[in-house]
Amino acid sequence: MKQSRGHHGFTLIEILVALAIVVVALAALQRSFAQVIDSTYTLRDRNIALWVAQNKLAQYQMEEHWPSVGTRSDTTVMANREWNWQEKVTNTQIPEVRRVEIDVRAGDKDYSLAHLVGLVLKPQKKTAL
Repeated sequence: MKQSRGHHGFTLIEILVALAIVVVALAALQRSFAQVIDSTYTLRDRNIALWVAQNKLAQYQMEEHWPSVGTRSDTTVMANREWNWQEKVTNTQIPEVRRVEIDVRAGDKDYSLAHLVGLVLKPQKKTAL
C-alpha cells in the first residue's frame, strides 16, 4: 500500500509571487520616504526665506531713516545659502506710513519662497532732553 505524502512547504511560484508583492510594497515605501524628505527640504527653505523677509522688514522698523518709495533688490546670505530678495515700497493713504512688500527666493530657484507685506511708520525726530 502506498502512502501519499502530505504537501510540505511552498512551491517556487508561490515564493516568486510573494517576493513580487514585497518588492512592490518596498518600492511604494521608498517613494513615500522620498516625498517626505522633499517636503521637509521645501519647508526648511520656505522658513529660512521668511526669516530673510522678516529681517529686512525689522531693519526698516528699527532704523532712523524711512525707506524711499520704489523697488529694490539685493542678495543676502543666511544659513550658508544665498537668498535673493526684492522689495517694493509704496505710499499709503496715511502720509506717515509706507507699505513694504518683500519677495524672497533661493539663489538657485526662479520662484518666490516667501512673500511678506508690512507697514513702516515714519521715524519720529529725537529731541534732546
